Amino acid sequence: MQILAPCAGRVIAMSDVDDPVFSQQIVGPGVGIQPQAGRAQVVAPADGRLLKVDPHAFILLVGDALGILVHVGINTVQLQGEGFEVLAAKGDAVTAGTPIVAWNPDDITQPGVSTTVVIAVMDHAPDSVEAPSVGTDVAAGDPLFTVD
Repeated sequence: MQILAPCAGRVIAMSDVDDPVFSQQIVGPGVGIQPQAGRAQVVAPADGRLLKVDPHAFILLVGDALGILVHVGINTVQLQGEGFEVLAAKGDAVTAGTPIVAWNPDDITQPGVSTTVVIAVMDHAPDSVEAPSVGTDVAAGDPLFTVD
């Protein structure tokens, strides 16, 4: 199954994400994206159903068993939704590219808060995702990685 970029930016390895829970792949393997500047939408990385939608993160159920977490920034839960616009709701069936959250990474200036967007495959073994996109610039909708 192909997972697509939920936003434009520079793809980094999960091990380079500045958060130990993500970098150690405790949530699951995947990648980070250092987003481009300016207001943008974070979109669904695949077809599925939204299991959870918060201003700073969402979980997409793909098929019946694959959970994809898209976390919009690191420690952005501290912002309590400020600066985020939720565009979809829990339970919505979405297709790849459907806008889920809008935000402006330029507005994130608080200490200890990062703009890195994390895309993690939940409940999968560390390093079980092959991500040839690491080190490249992607547009929203470009292929990020494949999940078996």
